[in-house]
Amino acid sequence: MLLEYFIFGLISFLMTGAQCEVTEVLAEAGSQAVLPCKYSSSSSSSPAIIWSEADKGTVWRKQKSGLQYWGSSWLQGNQRVRCPHSQYESGDYSLQINNVREDDGGSYSCRVEHRDQVSETVVILRIIKVSFSPLAPIMGNDISITCNVTPWPIGASVQWTLNNSRFVPQTGITSKKVTAHSVMRMRVTAGLTGSWTCVVGYKGKEGQASATLAVKGIIQPSKDNTKVYTAVGSAVTFPCVFSYGLIPSHPVWEKLKPEFLFNPAPGRLPASFSPSSESQFPWDKSATLKEVELGDEGKYRCSGAVEGQRLTRNMQLVVAKIDSSDLSKKKGSVTLTCQLTDTSEVTDYEWVHVVYDLNGTKSVGSVQKGKTLSINTVSDENWGEWTCRFYGKEGVLGNVTYHIQQMSGLSEVKSTRLSHNTAAVIGLSFLLVVLLLILAQMYKNHQRRKRIFQYPALETIVHTISNEREERERNQVKE
Repeated sequence: MLLEYFIFGLISFLMTGAQCEVTEVLAEAGSQAVLPCKYSSSSSSSPAIIWSEADKGTVWRKQKSGLQYWGSSWLQGNQRVRCPHSQYESGDYSLQINNVREDDGGSYSCRVEHRDQVSETVVILRIIKVSFSPLAPIMGNDISITCNVTPWPIGASVQWTLNNSRFVPQTGITSKKVTAHSVMRMRVTAGLTGSWTCVVGYKGKEGQASATLAVKGIIQPSKDNTKVYTAVGSAVTFPCVFSYGLIPSHPVWEKLKPEFLFNPAPGRLPASFSPSSESQFPWDKSATLKEVELGDEGKYRCSGAVEGQRLTRNMQLVVAKIDSSDLSKKKGSVTLTCQLTDTSEVTDYEWVHVVYDLNGTKSVGSVQKGKTLSINTVSDENWGEWTCRFYGKEGVLGNVTYHIQQMSGLSEVKSTRLSHNTAAVIGLSFLLVVLLLILAQMYKNHQRRKRIFQYPALETIVHTISNEREERERNQVKE
């Protein structure tokens, strides 16, 4: 192929009156390639232009009369080549090739015939393409990432970037250049996901091509040893989501024993640990811990078999709690401390005072910084919830809440209020007893009169005796 290009260029150069120069063009497969061809002339007459490709004949040509022709191989399907008429007046006869393919790579010639002069430009079009094998690999398997350049430029430099950052092959990654491409072979990890770009440099010019690699496996969490934060007594979800449509067989959850550092052995899962049944997707194997205890902290592992390979993802549960202590000499004050079982990712602590009114409306009060907080529990302004938020480099990691009603200072206030309430209750009880005694005496008198009225004769005798007694008393007063 190189010999043919050489002969093609040599013939063009040896033609009588011809001026020949070679130009390199690097283009990405699927893009538009522009092959330059410029000719300056003071004459107003139109030249004849012929674009041809080595071994394939005419691509496009225009006669002096203005008639245009396309080569038969370029007329199939959509017309992909054109030479814009708007550039003719400025002497620009560049050829545009849309949606270039790998087989478009090769040597092209632009021949401009004007009166007795002939100008010829040779353009080498090189097509760059990035490919993966396999296209969608599974984590843990091998993959080949290839940068194809057609035709391959001998002596070209090749660099790789991953997600706009230069990729430097590490131990275990083989990289080599062969006759037609540059290839890297490596073990697939989640970190290889993203946009791969091959940058080719040749003779002072640079071209590039990109492709996106989607790795199949456990996509959430995206990396091993991801920390999951929660508070004592709360529920927490351990994510374990496989790629869309990737259904693992024999999924297993394990808690790893902390004493085995290099090869962790599975231990016993907490009693409230259960696989989540809420998801309707078979590739979601997340699990839930319904009520977290301080001893539940540690590492957990999710695994599942996919295409004969066992995929795993480790997670670490970090449990948070608030410790309270009455170390202050001042009566009615308490010190709160935000405690986590692992603080390696924590960069800052923040205390937020949350208050609820009678209608249940939530309002946020003061915000204070620091791992510890000292507050006066006697003051009504400090009642409510105190939430400790802990932050990492990328924002909030989690929070834990403490209720002020659990403190001793509030118990003293409550006991004072209780003594006032007790005195009021005793007073009301005494009045109630007196009222009951009066009612009992009235009922007793009523019953006695009722029994007397049952005997009329006795009633007459009682009245007669009573009248006689009154009469004697009046007579004695008169004497």
